[in-house]
Amino acid sequence: MTLPHLALDSFLPYKLVHTAELVADSLAARYEAEFGLSRPEWRVLASLGARDGVMAKDLAAETRLDKVKVSRLLTRLERHQLVERRACQGDQRAALVHLTDKGRTHYQTIVPKVLEWEKAMLEGLSAAQYQALYQALDALQHRVHELAQTDSDAASV
Repeated sequence: MTLPHLALDSFLPYKLVHTAELVADSLAARYEAEFGLSRPEWRVLASLGARDGVMAKDLAAETRLDKVKVSRLLTRLERHQLVERRACQGDQRAALVHLTDKGRTHYQTIVPKVLEWEKAMLEGLSAAQYQALYQALDALQHRVHELAQTDSDAASV
């Protein structure tokens, strides 16, 4: 029996993940070296910097990290005094996560650096390539959602 041939370098999921890892590793080197933050820790801080006062489950969804991992990250970030959890006013069992002053300072220091890095990265693309890239990524995300819905509809029949 002959197995079908799959060239990973031209297989879309592999190409996307490989490219994303290269880009993410390059960026992570910036904030890991200066601030000692891991990629997941930065994702949580970036999420909180965009909208402070978030429930851990919402952070997990937004950062696409497992709830247990987010809980462990929050514990580490609390130990470093970058975030704090405060009880929700309507529900004492729930907590909202906030940046501390130190966390906000880190965020405000890192953001210009990562935006500068992004600008330098994108200088390698023409305006047309940039627009085409983002349109293609948006189209792929839309298509993934369509296929997931189709699969969900088929499973419920």
